[in-house]
Amino acid sequence: MVTVSDSIEIDAGVERVYEYLDDPHNHAEVTPSLSDVRDVEPLENGGKELTFTYEMAGVGLDGELVQTVAEPNERITFDMHGRLEGEIDLELEPTDDGTRLTYTAHYELPGAVLSRVAEPFVRRYNEREQRTTLENTKNRLELGD
Repeated sequence: MVTVSDSIEIDAGVERVYEYLDDPHNHAEVTPSLSDVRDVEPLENGGKELTFTYEMAGVGLDGELVQTVAEPNERITFDMHGRLEGEIDLELEPTDDGTRLTYTAHYELPGAVLSRVAEPFVRRYNEREQRTTLENTKNRLELGD
């Protein structure tokens, strides 16, 4: 399993950040390799279930996200199923100037041999994607959507 985590300070209140991130279509705006979000359905827990396409090395990988945690203004957690397996956790904390957004992702790599060979590449790739996603979210919320 590969785990990556990063945080960013956003000059916007937790309510605004949560509202933005609570719309799965906004994730496609800020996540570079997320090319499509569709079939968004509400869940009884306040979360959502959806399908997505993630582009990696020119190949589209389809999958499903199920929001297991929907704590308004605090946390959003998705279980990821399909060719990509894992969990994405977004934690929001109020700060003096806005919000600290922490993005933690856990990815399962298929096969023991593939995992050992691919883990360093996958880790670096996901760290870059995660940093870009956080910066894009910050820019979108601070500069206006």
